[in-house]
Amino acid sequence: MDNRLAAHIRKFAPLTDEDASLLNSYARPLVIKKRVLLLQEGQVCRENYFVEKGCLRMFFTDDKGAEQTVQFAIENWWITDYGSYAGGSPSQFFIQAVENSTILAFSKTSQEELFTALPVLERYFRRILERAFGATQWRIRYIFSQSKEERYRHFTGLYPEFIQRIPQYMLASYLGLTPEYLSEIRNKKL
Repeated sequence: MDNRLAAHIRKFAPLTDEDASLLNSYARPLVIKKRVLLLQEGQVCRENYFVEKGCLRMFFTDDKGAEQTVQFAIENWWITDYGSYAGGSPSQFFIQAVENSTILAFSKTSQEELFTALPVLERYFRRILERAFGATQWRIRYIFSQSKEERYRHFTGLYPEFIQRIPQYMLASYLGLTPEYLSEIRNKKL
């Protein structure tokens, strides 16, 4: 029996049914209500989260108290504070459920044990992280090279599913806009 995670891994690396069973035995399934924090600033991030259903976000609070969203994760995406997770240092971020979500949590120890037991997972994570890092590089480029309207159009073209799922203030903070300005951009399109 295949689950979302096994099916996703199989898009990038071979995984047998036995491998999938072992993988599932290490996963800690969680059902998270909207607005619940999985990680708070100052805590050490001890888990990597795979989203089966729902939406999570990572954000920080700037020196003026405004939330700045740096990442979203929807179905089949991973999210964690890799700096804290890998190094054991206090996190500078929050991870929060944007929607009621079903996720799989993997502790650092569990993930390392899985890499030893299933070396194919290292290939999978390398490929996933390469794609994620590339997307981050493109995002940084767009922040520096595109106008606010262009950033909005580019994002909505790439991820139209986000527009209906994510509150406007979160999308605005991700794009580096104020909610009011995002509203103006949306009104221009009508």
